[in-house]
Amino acid sequence: MVSTGADHRWFAVGTSGAADPRAAGATAARAAVGDRDDARLLMVFCSALHDPVAVLAGIRPVAGATPLIGCSTTAVIAAGQSDVDSGVSVVALGGPGFDVTTGVSLDVSGRQREAGAEVTDRVTRAGTGRRHQVLVLLTDGLVVGQEEMLAGAYSVVGASMPMVGGASTPHPTAARHTFQFHGDQVVADAVVGAVIASDGPFGVGLRHGWRKVGEPMIVTKSDRNEVLTLDDRPAVEAYLSRLGAPPEAFADPPAFERFAECRPIGVRSRGGEVVRNVGNSSGLARGVLCSSGEVPEGGVIWPMEGDVDTVLQAADDACRDAVAGLAGAAPLGLIAFDCETRARLLGPDGQRREVRRMAAHARPAPLAGLYTWGEVARTKGINAFHNQTLVVLAVG
Repeated sequence: MVSTGADHRWFAVGTSGAADPRAAGATAARAAVGDRDDARLLMVFCSALHDPVAVLAGIRPVAGATPLIGCSTTAVIAAGQSDVDSGVSVVALGGPGFDVTTGVSLDVSGRQREAGAEVTDRVTRAGTGRRHQVLVLLTDGLVVGQEEMLAGAYSVVGASMPMVGGASTPHPTAARHTFQFHGDQVVADAVVGAVIASDGPFGVGLRHGWRKVGEPMIVTKSDRNEVLTLDDRPAVEAYLSRLGAPPEAFADPPAFERFAECRPIGVRSRGGEVVRNVGNSSGLARGVLCSSGEVPEGGVIWPMEGDVDTVLQAADDACRDAVAGLAGAAPLGLIAFDCETRARLLGPDGQRREVRRMAAHARPAPLAGLYTWGEVARTKGINAFHNQTLVVLAVG
């Protein structure tokens, strides 16, 4: 499906569930690019079940030298596509109304902040006179210190442009690895970026669907991503007691993970509230809540919970906010960066319902996206890293 803007911009999506990775890449690329010769950027979202080298080998003969970024995902998000677990989705942006610069920083582990600044400097160095710009970052979800990468990016661009994206994911059982794409490369332990400059506007929606439970709690002791005590009580005990957890969740790691994976915590920050996951049981024996994001000592948090209805409503709200950010312009397309934990709560039927809702906000324009291990969105403040959240980019 393709949509076009009056000032010669177009946005198209192609998706394939073919079992052969090369065929899947080629089919998705052909559907996105068609016979057009002015594509400015391809974004490739690819099931971690596929061989990424073969997928790229299928895309390149179709797309030529068009700049390309992308990453692995547990499943692709595509309107009307049923076989998403082994899918490949290609988003193509084209026409003279877009300018795009891409970049990559390798060997990120141990220098996360430097790498985030490095890739952002590369993609912003050329500059553009266009009024509307957005920075897209795709990180490796297996790398610790995601916030450090985004802090590095912020040190370069500050509040000058919105930032969106997500962390690549492995398949939950069959493929415990991640990968990213940049140009003709398949990389890992990397951060890939692009600045998209346009004659048309961009809108960003950010919602999660979790609700606070009870009164706020004080983080009385923490160490970066580990919460040791809440209100001077062991963090696990305080968290589980507030949520009325079953007895087995206090001592059995699998039971704790099942209970906590869909009950995150909300953290008050200078830029507003952010959501942090606490479903990792590695600190259970020590009474410690472990998150993939930082939880500052002295801060205020709330245990949170949700259900299928609240998570689906958040999808509506995020899409509505993103489209509203276009200031009346019709969307050329929507790109969704959705947390795979939200997908597990929804289940297959709920995921299909969520995609239908998002597609309805895009219609008649196309929708594409992926499930992530952390979502990137900075529209105000400093913080850009989120867990168990949905980020939607509307391209106008």
